[in-house]
Amino acid sequence: MQFEVLTDIGRKRTVNEDSAAVYTLPGGTMLAVIADGMGGHRGGDFASSTAVRVIGEQFMELDSSKIEDEDKWAQWLQEAVIHVNDILYKLASENEEYKGMGTTLEAALIRGRSCLISHTGDSRVYVIDEQSVRQVTRDHSYVNALLDSGEITEEEAAVHPQRNWIMKAIGSEKKIVPDIYSLELEDGMYMLICTDGLSNKVNQQLMHEIVLSDSVLREKTEELVDLANKMGGEDNISVILVDSSDVEATTT
Repeated sequence: MQFEVLTDIGRKRTVNEDSAAVYTLPGGTMLAVIADGMGGHRGGDFASSTAVRVIGEQFMELDSSKIEDEDKWAQWLQEAVIHVNDILYKLASENEEYKGMGTTLEAALIRGRSCLISHTGDSRVYVIDEQSVRQVTRDHSYVNALLDSGEITEEEAAVHPQRNWIMKAIGSEKKIVPDIYSLELEDGMYMLICTDGLSNKVNQQLMHEIVLSDSVLREKTEELVDLANKMGGEDNISVILVDSSDVEATTT
């Protein structure tokens, strides 16, 4: 598989509170991670970068030959995210400068065609093929809670003044239970992992056009970020784009 990682400060912010990285084990198993921090310039930046670094360090220490099936991988992924939460929550509780900090966290574990996703917050994972764009994750947001209760419609949600309020974040609560999703990546399918700096600005039709274009993977990633900036760029923008074709994973 091939992938590209790009994070951008946007046009309005003075600090990039997003972090993103892809880690690859010798056997080819990959972990793609995106985090969108909150809690002020210092807290948000620290929360997201620490979350990505800590889960990446845990991953790179694994002996994947000893993890036999998907259930054990899912257990590892859940425990790794809980460990990150414990670290950030403790730091926020004990240090005034980090009080109130937290971060979204998307961690996609890819083994061959199999993909496990841990999801907390309102960053998103999409899968894109010739036919469609499908949002895999469901935002942990105030607006989604209102939608679930029937208090507002999808149209009202799109313009709701509190649409960026999130209900769950890594580091903001003592205990966390991330959502876990499982999917199969078919040949020719793309996986797009992004922060809300992209998803709030670039609709699914435009995502589909850019990702399915004839451009190389890096250019597609840059086009997505550039479009979010052209649409206002009020937030930091981070993207990981994975091409599930039968090509050995590389970094560029």
